[in-house]
Amino acid sequence: MTARPILKDQTTEFRTTERLSFRRTMEEHRDDVYNSLFDYFRNYTKFVLSPLDQTLIRAAFKLKKVRRRQFLVQEGDVCKYICYVISGALRIYSVNERGQEAVVAFALEGNWISDWESVVTQSPSRYYIDAVENSEILQISPAELHLLEAEVPAIKEFLRLEQRLVAVTTQKRIHAAISMNAEERYLDLLEHHPEYFQKFSQNMIASYLGIKPATLSRLRKR
Repeated sequence: MTARPILKDQTTEFRTTERLSFRRTMEEHRDDVYNSLFDYFRNYTKFVLSPLDQTLIRAAFKLKKVRRRQFLVQEGDVCKYICYVISGALRIYSVNERGQEAVVAFALEGNWISDWESVVTQSPSRYYIDAVENSEILQISPAELHLLEAEVPAIKEFLRLEQRLVAVTTQKRIHAAISMNAEERYLDLLEHHPEYFQKFSQNMIASYLGIKPATLSRLRKR
């Protein structure tokens, strides 16, 4: 039996339908992404977001895909954005003159990552920020964040809480560095962030803890 030929009009209709379906899928994904950000602000600040608040936030935050090993910031650059992680894994780290990395922070889904010092002062960064795996983020510039702060109460409250969190986190990191031994730092990280051990390499975690990879390997075998 001879197959019926596909008419040109049918092919065009199929391609149009396919494009519309893809566009709908992308729009639904974008809606899901921004809804997750709205949920974050609501849960974190306990503030209600009005429809206008949501519109302003959505206009200010830009969706960006980041490939594995792609840099958001390199040493000497001015950090231009504050980033909210939708999916994936990122890190911020420095590199000394011998080429050794020192990991400062990790960021997974629902976390923020930026060089706050560089963002606030608009000075060259001392750090690198890159993606450990393919990731998706929402990013906002300091200028846009400042405008949002003046217009959206939840953003003002978020910045107040985040400033306090950064101070507390920094103090804990200093305490761990000067008061805990290697095993105590490892156990503390394992208790509070077990997810790091699933997402980041042993070398990265060892760098974050300030110990050698061999030491971390011994600790994990106990």
